[in-house]
Amino acid sequence: MFNQLGVIGCGLMGGSFALALKRAGLVKRVVGYSKSPSTTERARKLGVIDVAAESALLAVSGSDIVLISVPVAATEATFKAIRHLVEPGMLVMDVGSTKRDVVDAARRVLRERVGAFVPAHPIAGKEMSGIQHADASLYNGRQVILTPLPQNAPELVQKATDVWSAIGTQVLKMTAENHDAAFAAVSHLPHLLAFAYFSSVVNQPAGKDFLSLAGPGFRDFTRIAASSPEMWRDILVANREEVLKQAQRFRHALDALEHVMREGNGDALEDLIRGPAEGRSGLADGAPGCPAPARQGPATHAVHSPSRPAAAAWRRRHGAPARIEVHLQSRAAAGRPGRGRDRTA
Repeated sequence: MFNQLGVIGCGLMGGSFALALKRAGLVKRVVGYSKSPSTTERARKLGVIDVAAESALLAVSGSDIVLISVPVAATEATFKAIRHLVEPGMLVMDVGSTKRDVVDAARRVLRERVGAFVPAHPIAGKEMSGIQHADASLYNGRQVILTPLPQNAPELVQKATDVWSAIGTQVLKMTAENHDAAFAAVSHLPHLLAFAYFSSVVNQPAGKDFLSLAGPGFRDFTRIAASSPEMWRDILVANREEVLKQAQRFRHALDALEHVMREGNGDALEDLIRGPAEGRSGLADGAPGCPAPARQGPATHAVHSPSRPAAAAWRRRHGAPARIEVHLQSRAAAGRPGRGRDRTA
């Protein structure tokens, strides 16, 4: 059990993590900080945090686990604000959707203290943001990607694995480079395309008339275009190299479709459509995204997540939640097949 969780950024992600740890009996006290004092105070009144800190540094003071839940562009400034209190044995994690830029910032700022930072990316979220939407079940049944650093002690990486697994996530591990390449393909480019497509429709002279006729297909395709402009500005700029590579691949695929359409070659067009149609139909029910990063290659492996009944049984056998520990077994070592995967865009 952790004595104190420090949450920097009391929004949907940070607030949900705090609630999940509280519900699992994994933390005694939660101290939170947000740039907006009103947000921090609202988090306290909602019971998400126990104490409102006046600065990020004060949120870290006395904490043995820290979650940085801020826009990726603000991560480096956050590291600078807290670096003097980052200590050996402390577990510091983030929730950023890009990893190479976050890791580079951690190395620049934390320097010899960087071993306390285990980069993380939980694949979860809602269309609504803000502390008022924090949910203890947000991460349950989802995946989290860890991109451990060479400076991380194995015990600290295991601790990070344990805490995410204890709140119901399946933990995957990969390099920061593989992470950013994978998510450029399955998350970042789809958002870019949704923004561009919606803009191309609405900015036509008859765009509003077209929108009035839009059905479920249009709404499904453009749902993620309603995402936070500030957040996606940061993500797309931070991972622009990988996103632009994926955009080029998309252009090639679109060019091929347009070419056979211009020629009126229906058979060739059907063949080009059949592959994606069959591939998408073959994805498991409840898995709206692409296949999980665990299939990207040897740099990635999955970690088995224990069930809630097993955690409850542990409590009954060993007493009060103050002594709870979660022991995991690598699925790769155990030779067990992976579970169904679920992710949000």
